[in-house]
Amino acid sequence: MDIQILQKQADTLRFLSADMIEKANSGHPGVALGLADVLTTLSLHLKHNPKNPNWLNRDRLVFSGGHASALIYSFLHLCGYDLSLEDLKNFRQLHSKTPGHPEISTSGIEIATGPLGQGVANAVGFAMAAKKAACLLGEELINHKIYCFLGDGDLQEGISYEACSLAGLHQLDNLILIYDSNNISIEGDTALAFNENVKMRFEAQNFEIQEIDGHDFNAINEALILAKNCKKPSLIIANTKIAKKALELEGSHKSHGSPLGKDIIKRAKINSGFNPELDFEIPQDVKIRFEGAIELGDLEEAKWKVKLENSDKKELLEELLNPDFSKIIFPDFKDKDLATRDSNGEILNILAKNLKGFLGGSADLGPSNKTELHDMGDFIEGKNIHFGIREHAMAAINNAFARYGLFLPFSATFFIFSEYLKPAARIAALMKIKHFFIFTHDSIGVGEDGPTHQPIEQLSTFRAMPNFLTFRPADGVENVKAWKIALNADIPSAFVLSRQKLKALKEPVFGDVENGAYLIKESQNAKFTLLASGSEVNLCLEVANELEKNKISCNVVSMPCYELFKEQNKDYQKRLLKGKVIGVEAANSNELYEFCDELYIMKSFGESGKEKEVFEHFGFSTLKLCNFLLKL
Repeated sequence: MDIQILQKQADTLRFLSADMIEKANSGHPGVALGLADVLTTLSLHLKHNPKNPNWLNRDRLVFSGGHASALIYSFLHLCGYDLSLEDLKNFRQLHSKTPGHPEISTSGIEIATGPLGQGVANAVGFAMAAKKAACLLGEELINHKIYCFLGDGDLQEGISYEACSLAGLHQLDNLILIYDSNNISIEGDTALAFNENVKMRFEAQNFEIQEIDGHDFNAINEALILAKNCKKPSLIIANTKIAKKALELEGSHKSHGSPLGKDIIKRAKINSGFNPELDFEIPQDVKIRFEGAIELGDLEEAKWKVKLENSDKKELLEELLNPDFSKIIFPDFKDKDLATRDSNGEILNILAKNLKGFLGGSADLGPSNKTELHDMGDFIEGKNIHFGIREHAMAAINNAFARYGLFLPFSATFFIFSEYLKPAARIAALMKIKHFFIFTHDSIGVGEDGPTHQPIEQLSTFRAMPNFLTFRPADGVENVKAWKIALNADIPSAFVLSRQKLKALKEPVFGDVENGAYLIKESQNAKFTLLASGSEVNLCLEVANELEKNKISCNVVSMPCYELFKEQNKDYQKRLLKGKVIGVEAANSNELYEFCDELYIMKSFGESGKEKEVFEHFGFSTLKLCNFLLKL
């Protein structure tokens, strides 16, 4: 290796990052300067094509510490991705292609890692997806690596432990984690809150460990060669200096989240042989070295395409890339009384049998969630992924499956435990990826398990999320229709499902599930319209029938998807909502005030007891809801 040019490349990355942050007067220079040597050396090993960022067999590079975005963007620009020097100068500006933390709208960004720790799980997800892809398409076509940069903060987040535990279990030898060990966090030395032996931790999780000087190009290179040939997941502990070469700020926590200052940058440039008066300087020899990735990437992809042409996997690959949902024959649940978790279980199995890329699993709740894919085997060869009790890692791993390009993943748990995975669900929505969330045991209908396991506020929090569809079907027919919508939507969806059996509904009177809400019962000159979802729809139908005995006409609207109903025009909404509109849900659904005059909802946590007794206690019975309406 030519150490001199490598050093010049690394310093170019450093000063581009420092200049970006200085111009924006905002950013995180410490990590960018500290990791520049490692990233420069990694560029010698990375298999990618800047002119085709979506090439399937490329290596994936994940920055779990997304605050290192200035370094990421500098690297992508130098390698020839669709990211101009002007884009670097617009760092952290409104509508720029270089936001403060990486987003997938930027060419070359594999995944939006978001909060610390997510990227580690995303990297594990990419590694798992690659193993599954190789199982389907063969190792001749899928043989790439996944590299992930992580820091002290990532390792302190519990999600990283969850994910790495799974990586070790599955012996993901395509996964290489590079730990930027600089012993600094925002508040100071990491010893203030973190003193565990990371090496022993990862050894216990079945990783191969190497520890190196993160500024020694030869040591970094040798470690990468060893890691690429290892038969289990690798962790390279790179001991680095935060803000390397930033003079008096080198090694200081003060360099973490504030610009370095023009004077320090100028003196650092002088010390490294750069022109202190030039901002965003890119030496020609450095540009040529980095842009070599274009020619090498084109060559690698061309060789790969020849292998694909000569393989018998072209048709399968096309099916994985472009699944056909129109040919799926869904179960017929008409007139069948079922818990929606049961109807959903049948739907999942149909999808898995018909779609090669459909797969997923539960956080150790498969039998309860009804998410077991029967006779379809276990990961890696099969479609059932056993995530263990790791909700957060499960969702972040499946985000990576969705981003990989070949798979349609689902994540399952009890609705109350959606709290453990919410950050990953939010990132899925931000990226607009097709990731299906299965949440069973949807309400106080959980009964005996009590208030700790009865979701009250969760429905509202998911409905509040942009780019996300939350379905709470009232029977199996609604469940099927919801899945048809979700499969064709380019955003994530959640299915909030009952444990208890629900009566099958009659045909819609006006509208349908695709409208988010529809009339299931209509009366002339309705005094009330009862708006409900899930298990409460049948309750409202019973109440409407009782009110008619008292000469009080009442409409009933089933609203399986609040978000879709919001999108309907005012004329459609008015057609459904006649008279006094009452929202009825066994949740604290205050968002229903957008459509309703009064709400009949949960205003406290639940209670432990038999399901019917708990519903009765909180007023979700025909008699109590009728009495409430008669008083209005």
